[in-house]
Amino acid sequence: MKAATIHELKLELTNTPAEQLAELCIRLAKFKKENKELLTYLLFESFDEQSYIENIKADMLQQFEEINTSSLYFVKKSLRKILRTLSKYIRYTGSAEAEVKLILFFCTTLKSSGIPIEKNPVIKNMFQNQLKKISKAIATMHEDLQYEYTKELELLTKM
Repeated sequence: MKAATIHELKLELTNTPAEQLAELCIRLAKFKKENKELLTYLLFESFDEQSYIENIKADMLQQFEEINTSSLYFVKKSLRKILRTLSKYIRYTGSAEAEVKLILFFCTTLKSSGIPIEKNPVIKNMFQNQLKKISKAIATMHEDLQYEYTKELELLTKM
């Protein structure tokens, strides 16, 4: 079966009654955890993005505390897991500002955690890739915000 395009789906959904749309959303949420999480964000958390970001930061801090530092192998696995969940949450918001805030927080937390970033090339590359993501997201923002976040990024790279 070939999936319909986004345009076709949008046209069909505009012609669907509200009652049937609700049923479709519930059915969609049953199939994947990500669908349910996205629907939860859109219905309950999208109106207050600042508290959503604070909740993600708190969750990230907890994950950093749970990192097994006995081996760099476990550190790498844990960091990848944190980044995977972080990128999922960033996708939900769709906001460049939220993306910059969250990745900056990840990078500063990683720097201050005491994990030897420079000793392991994989962790170093992971960190550098996040810095590139921040730069790319900053480029899409308003000039005032660009200036503010560029200063924060420069402070982070000097740490």
